[in-house]
Amino acid sequence: MSQKKVDDYKEQKANRKQIMRKERIKTLVRRCVVGVLALALVGWIGFSVIDSHARNQPRAVAEVDFDGITDYLNTLQE
Repeated sequence: MSQKKVDDYKEQKANRKQIMRKERIKTLVRRCVVGVLALALVGWIGFSVIDSHARNQPRAVAEVDFDGITDYLNTLQE
């Protein structure tokens, strides 16, 4: 082995705990980000399905009878 390889190996061996800790943290952060994105995607798809289903349902129509108000206003104007 060349001296550079030996020095690199010794440095890596001396810092192995820190390197492994950084790799675990990177892995954990990556999994959290992917999990949040997956959760957002599933929520968005679920909302879209519910919204499209609600749009296809017939809407209730409310009818307002203004005859009483019209009669009252007519009696005031007379």
